[in-house]
Amino acid sequence: MAEAPAKKRRVKNPETFRQRAEKAAEAGQQPPKRRRVRKAAARPFVVVFRPVGRGIKKLGQYQPFKFIGKILHFVGLILWPRYFRNSWTELRGVTWPSWKQSRRLTYAVLAFAVIFGASIALVDWGLDKVFKHVLLK
Repeated sequence: MAEAPAKKRRVKNPETFRQRAEKAAEAGQQPPKRRRVRKAAARPFVVVFRPVGRGIKKLGQYQPFKFIGKILHFVGLILWPRYFRNSWTELRGVTWPSWKQSRRLTYAVLAFAVIFGASIALVDWGLDKVFKHVLLK
């Protein structure tokens, strides 16, 4: 009897980190949760500055104010160097870790520092004993 030809197995390429991050961003389009205290503290400012911002936005539609806006934009480019503008743009794109992740990572760094420091101290002590024994005899 003739055997049936074996099926070729297809291996799906694993998702890259970027693809997973994009999927997660699409799935969670909600803004990050703010803390209650921060929201409560910001409420009076929102009440005052929201109408002011709307008024400035409406004024920006008129020709004389567009010219003033362009002048202020140019002055801002001079006074605020490109490095700071790019840094600000990068910081806005950062996904900051949660408090729990920060604590866990901090503990990991501290544990690594202690272990690494102890191992260096042990090697230093051992080499000191070896050289004193070899060179001072």
